[in-house]
Amino acid sequence: MSLKTYNALIIDDHPLISEAYKSAFNYIESEDDTITFQIQTACDCDSAYTLINEYASESKNIDIIFLDMRLPPSKDGKLLSGEDLGIKINEILPEARIIVSTTFNDNFRVHSIFKSVNPDGFLVKNDITPIELVQAIKEVLIDPPYYSKTVTKLLRNQVSNDYLLDDIDRKIIYELSIGTKTKDLPAQVPLSITGIEKRKRLLKQIFDIDGTDDRELILVAKEKGFI
Repeated sequence: MSLKTYNALIIDDHPLISEAYKSAFNYIESEDDTITFQIQTACDCDSAYTLINEYASESKNIDIIFLDMRLPPSKDGKLLSGEDLGIKINEILPEARIIVSTTFNDNFRVHSIFKSVNPDGFLVKNDITPIELVQAIKEVLIDPPYYSKTVTKLLRNQVSNDYLLDDIDRKIIYELSIGTKTKDLPAQVPLSITGIEKRKRLLKQIFDIDGTDDRELILVAKEKGFI
């Protein structure tokens, strides 16, 4: 029986939170003896940035990253928060799956993080339980995205206010509505196929659409006046 090893990075300046994430990884290992996690930790922007660059220089990937938004900034002042670090991770390790965790729970801040980091998972810390962490890790590794209940509620509120969808979201929906295939969308919008699929999954979650068919997404978007 082959063993699948995942590289995991926890970036958080609160030791108790980091331990909770480690416990969730350990629980998943105990449930499934075919997988294991190699876990590294960082507690500020500088140490995390160093680790990320080490992986990139060795052509290694980090499979899953827990990223706190409130982090001590880098000494050079270029990385002021976890949000800045998330942007760098997307540039340096684009295949890494990021789970953002934050105490922020207002529409503007959540919207800003989605726009800048476009995470594969998004947890508001007040929602976090041991069960929630295990579920988040599993879903982000297998079929992202995963959002905790507060985030999902905020996203739905934003849609009702036409607040979350940006020009790229509208362009993706429009192109799908006129018959453009997903594989051809990178010629129309400035995203990779992976980025486009992530956007589509996010839109379906916001519009409360089950399944993978794009036709329902187009219909709902038309009903709500987005196209």
